[in-house]
Amino acid sequence: GALEIRLKPGWKTYWLDPGASGVPPTLTAVAGDADAAVEIGFPPPRRFDDGYSLWAGYDRPVSLALTLALPENREPTQLEASVFLGVCETICIPVQAVLSFAPGDGGDDPEHKAVVENAFAALPAPAEPGFSAEAVEVDEEAIVIEASLPQGVRALDLFVAGTDTLALGTPEKADAGEDGRFRVPISMRSGKHGEDVTYTLVTDAGAVTGRITLPSR
Repeated sequence: GALEIRLKPGWKTYWLDPGASGVPPTLTAVAGDADAAVEIGFPPPRRFDDGYSLWAGYDRPVSLALTLALPENREPTQLEASVFLGVCETICIPVQAVLSFAPGDGGDDPEHKAVVENAFAALPAPAEPGFSAEAVEVDEEAIVIEASLPQGVRALDLFVAGTDTLALGTPEKADAGEDGRFRVPISMRSGKHGEDVTYTLVTDAGAVTGRITLPSR
C-alpha cells in the first residue's frame, strides 16, 4: 500500500529520523483482533535549515510505501490503521488519523494502483557491494561512515536514522578531499550492545539504502 501526504505549497513533513526537530511518521495497524506488522519505506529526503536547526524531510507531496503483514491463517474482514505525523509551515502541527478499510478493497482501481506503484518506484535502491556505506570509525563523539561508490559517482548527502538508544546529529563531510566520507556526531548513546542503524546515501547517480551494525561498547 501507500500513505499519500498531499502537502500544500510551503508546507513540509518529515523523514524517518528528522534530526534535532520534527515528528517522524508512524503507522500501526490492526487486522481483526491481531496486530499487523507495518514496514514504512521512505523516498530519499532533503536537508532543510529553518534557522534554528537542520532536519530531514520533504517539501512537496510525498507517498510513503507500506508493506503490511497480515496475521497468518486468517483473512480479516477489516483493517484499521492509526497514522501520526507532523506537517509544518511556519509552525509544526501534529496530524493524527484512523483509517479503516477491508483488505483488497480498491485493489483494481487504476488510480490507487498507480499511487502504490509510484511510492515503491521512488524508494532508494538496496545497497550493494560497490554502492553502499559502512562505519569505519566509532568513538564516544561520532561515527565516521565511508561510502563505496561506482566510478565517477559523487556522494551528495547522507541520512542516518538513530535508535531508541542512539541519537545522532547531522552528518557532515569529514574531509573536503574525501568525497564519500561523513562524520556523524553522537548526541546520546545509552546502549552497550551494537546498534543497527538505517541509512540513505544520496548521490548524483541516485540513492541507495541499507543498514550498518555499529560495534558494541
